[in-house]
Amino acid sequence: MKILIIEDEYHAVKYLSGLIKEVIPEAQVLADIDSVSDAVEWFNNKEAPDLIFMDIQLADGLSFDIFKKVKVLAPVIFTTAFDQYTLQAFKTNSVDYLLKPVDGEELQQAVDKFKSIYQATTNFDSDSLLSVLENFQQKTSFRQRFLIKQGKDLFYLVLKEVAYLYSEEGLTFAMDIFNKRHLINTTLDALIPELDPNCFFRISRKQIVHIDCVRKIQPYFNNRLVLQTQPISKIEAIVSRERVRNFKEWVDR
Repeated sequence: MKILIIEDEYHAVKYLSGLIKEVIPEAQVLADIDSVSDAVEWFNNKEAPDLIFMDIQLADGLSFDIFKKVKVLAPVIFTTAFDQYTLQAFKTNSVDYLLKPVDGEELQQAVDKFKSIYQATTNFDSDSLLSVLENFQQKTSFRQRFLIKQGKDLFYLVLKEVAYLYSEEGLTFAMDIFNKRHLINTTLDALIPELDPNCFFRISRKQIVHIDCVRKIQPYFNNRLVLQTQPISKIEAIVSRERVRNFKEWVDR
């Protein structure tokens, strides 16, 4: 069985490759690819594998874009951290998915499903899958990362590593979970529609917090709330009075 891995996290590739060898000893991993552009080039120049393991978030975008740029002629098992209920539509199209961290038993079940459905036929409907992916993308098309300039170099900061964002003296900063500050070339007003509202909340005109950074919520004078965050906020994390009700509802989802 020839397998292609499309995944942008080095340790995830190593772990998944090892798990595949344990579960499918006869498998041959043809390559591991970490970006949409490299995947498109691979499909344009190589013979289709028997099976693809594909992450949803890649180094240069969402893997859904691969299906828009090239015909994918092999079944796909997605490996993702997205919520399982959001992904139920994949099941109805005979496309399986594995939630990270991938479990060996679940991998075996997914491979068994592949063998029972796809190895008996060559009719893999990638157009039907693309329709499902586009519908899913509409629900998950929030910003995934920031491009950061550091000296002459550029790198990206993924949203899952952002603890909070704040403005100061006309500039916007993102504080990551490692307590490192990054200058962001945009404004909080512009960011709000780009951020997942399940994860981020604008507590005041000057600050947006991620739910995972909130460690303690305390009453504050004038009917406001003060938050203890991790890492500790560079500015006082106060929920403005007019946002308190919505903030409580957000936390209690």
